[in-house]
Amino acid sequence: MDKETEEDRRDNNSDEEKRNVSPESSEVEDSEMERLRRYLIQKLRLVDLSTSNQSDQSQQRVLRELSLDGIVEYIKEKPDCKIITMAGAGISTSAGIPDFRSPSSGLYHKLDKYNLPYPQAIFELDFFTKNPEPFFTLARELLPEGFRPTMSHYFIRLLWEKGLLLRHYTQNIDTLERVAGLPPEKLVEAHGTFHTGRCLKCRAPYMLSWMKEKILEGMIPKCEECNEGVVKPDIVFFGEMLPERFQELADRDFVQADLLIIMGSSLVVQPFASLVDRVRTTCPRLLINNEKVGMQDRLSRFLGLRQGLVFDTKSTQGGRDIAWLGDCDTGCQLLADKLGWGDELRTLVQKEHDNLDVKNRNDN
Repeated sequence: MDKETEEDRRDNNSDEEKRNVSPESSEVEDSEMERLRRYLIQKLRLVDLSTSNQSDQSQQRVLRELSLDGIVEYIKEKPDCKIITMAGAGISTSAGIPDFRSPSSGLYHKLDKYNLPYPQAIFELDFFTKNPEPFFTLARELLPEGFRPTMSHYFIRLLWEKGLLLRHYTQNIDTLERVAGLPPEKLVEAHGTFHTGRCLKCRAPYMLSWMKEKILEGMIPKCEECNEGVVKPDIVFFGEMLPERFQELADRDFVQADLLIIMGSSLVVQPFASLVDRVRTTCPRLLINNEKVGMQDRLSRFLGLRQGLVFDTKSTQGGRDIAWLGDCDTGCQLLADKLGWGDELRTLVQKEHDNLDVKNRNDN
């Protein structure tokens, strides 16, 4: 009984101490945390402290309203708005092309029949060099054969037609941006493309039409120049560098962007995911996706680093990032509607799909 009484006494004293913490003590603790934060930032040279407060204030004034309507108002007020779009597999799934990571329908969950040591091996250069057959068997499902670009693809094209698209960066290898009519100079295929290929031995170049014929016949494309090497599509495998075009244009484009729109990407694959941090602190970022992704982690938030998207409007770094959750086609159509382009986008999609249907019938 005495022991319980003593414990109760200690608990009561502890509660009393908490209640008696003065505002001055709390301020001292906050000040110590801020001093620690700034010390770490300075020592690690993570942020220019002389401009951090100014940048935080400017971010608060980027959008008048943290919503899709705020983005629309921002675009309408900037007739020369330079927009960069970033896209992942989510803009192509409605065309019938599976993504990689979905729990039930993703490609990584359908690779058991290939007897791989692990799913990603099918896209590893070392494994491909030793055993290319599983990749080319899978390639028959990935080839842009009969697939039609989606509403999202044509929204990107519409941005270009209106003179607003600075560049489109895509993780996709399906070439649907090209099929949608986006000019090659406006396109950066960060993870490569099926559009071209090269012999791994002599580097002789080949086009999609030649590779497609071999792949659809169930053959491994062999080089007709050296008669030895396998012709590998110019998609980036694990273990390969990203295209030089990606690095060169990313350095130039993102510092110019007035608006960044990210669509249908999980933002987990680097260095593509880190592109969201390369725009200026005054550049709004709109995510159109089924879920929030690419968000700032706790350590980055503590250190004041501008890494990741910040959807918390209470944060000192909030005020420019918007998440619209849903499928990409619906989000793009809604954005077009709000911008007054809705009917134009629907007409474009219908017209282009009709043209593709005629072309496919003639080819067959």
